[in-house]
Amino acid sequence: MGKLPLGLLQQFVLVARLGNLSRAATQANLTVSALSHQMRQLEERLERRLLERGPRGVKLTVDGCALLEAVGEHFDGIEHALSHYQKRRNDTLTLSASTGIMSGWLVPRLPRLVAVHPELELNLQSGSTLVNFEREPVDAALRYGRGVWAGLHSERLFGEWIAPIAAPVLVARMADADPNDLSQWPLLGDPNPSNRWKDWFEKVGGTVPRRYVAHFDSFEAQRHAALEGLGVAMGRMVMSKSLIDAGRLTVLGNRYLPVDDAYWLVYPERSKEHPGLQVFREWLLAEADDYCSHLPVPGTGNTAAGD
Repeated sequence: MGKLPLGLLQQFVLVARLGNLSRAATQANLTVSALSHQMRQLEERLERRLLERGPRGVKLTVDGCALLEAVGEHFDGIEHALSHYQKRRNDTLTLSASTGIMSGWLVPRLPRLVAVHPELELNLQSGSTLVNFEREPVDAALRYGRGVWAGLHSERLFGEWIAPIAAPVLVARMADADPNDLSQWPLLGDPNPSNRWKDWFEKVGGTVPRRYVAHFDSFEAQRHAALEGLGVAMGRMVMSKSLIDAGRLTVLGNRYLPVDDAYWLVYPERSKEHPGLQVFREWLLAEADDYCSHLPVPGTGNTAAGD
């Protein structure tokens, strides 16, 4: 077999820990095709299947787990040793966020940041998995949850509300249906394990349907189905506001239900004094305050369920 190129093992460790070829390729400055080819080359050299490839990422086989355990810590030691020789750029910030908050809220506002801070260089990473600050060179993240992540600083940006949303084409088709009586409407199953429809009917009133038009394993797929007029989705207002403002979705009725989760700026202790993060944080908190003052939710004339 001969000696294995260390580069192949290094890329394997990156893929194994991220569980996603696209994110790993971005960090390695490779195309997904090139990185996938390297992983197959490594498997052929070792004559072992290391990765199981699927539509939602990659998973380690038993042999893959064994290899990661054997070599992973050694690469960690090398990276730790080299980190002392790497100069940190104060004008560069690497930020991680889910695809929804990144494209639906942050990116449309970034031109204002660039206008006042043209010296700041942003590296944006989007994905559905939470970044591991101990293993990945990321300075901060935008996260959705309760605000408690062990060993990390978290600052609340704004809360979230949910409401039934539908495409205008469906609203037109259901012109005779009462928008406040959802029993008359086709509903789309909620990807959230806790089922936000159940929370909605318990607090607003009504009966959970015995069946939904369709079920989805992601919010993006559910939102796309709603945009196509397939049915009514239980939408998060922060994620849906741009589509509502553009007239592509509309809220049924006039009730909004606040949820316990919120959006947070999260960062590790090592990023606390990073000048780039300080600039971004100040701008981000101001944008969040401005956004909250314009939300079409309780306090602006609409009715909030439970108020």
